[in-house]
Amino acid sequence: MSMKTLADAFYDELRDALSAEKQLVKALPKMIKKASSEKLAAALQEHLDETEKQVERVESAFEETGKKARAKTCEAMKGLVTEAEEMLKEDAEPAVKDAVIIACAQKVEHYEIATYGTLCTWAEALGYDQALKLLKQNIDEEETADKKLSELAKTINQDALADA
Repeated sequence: MSMKTLADAFYDELRDALSAEKQLVKALPKMIKKASSEKLAAALQEHLDETEKQVERVESAFEETGKKARAKTCEAMKGLVTEAEEMLKEDAEPAVKDAVIIACAQKVEHYEIATYGTLCTWAEALGYDQALKLLKQNIDEEETADKKLSELAKTINQDALADA
């Protein structure tokens, strides 16, 4: 695909975001299953439910581009998911594994926040008002998820210290 215009770049990045969210829908259940903290598992489940809605919003954001909603493999998310899967295989005490799950999840959230920040800026510049509205909902949810994970980390990290 050639990227001669900002609209081209927006479309390409939106395809990447669609792939990232779809990958996350598949990865989050594995993290939920490995979490020993009920609060962590519940937070991840809540974010899985949000992520499923985010996929729909990203698909809807394509409408203003006049092009088909088609994912392009997001290599960054693929790497983050692979890293998380490898970390989940490690033999660790339950609280330590939960701390690792939070770390992996926050890496994902920060990547998504950066992606949606860019997409929102570009949507605004391009006058894609509906896409901007949809993508702002996604970034708000990503930021909230990140804050929840940070709050959970306070107690889980203390528990992990006690396991040492």
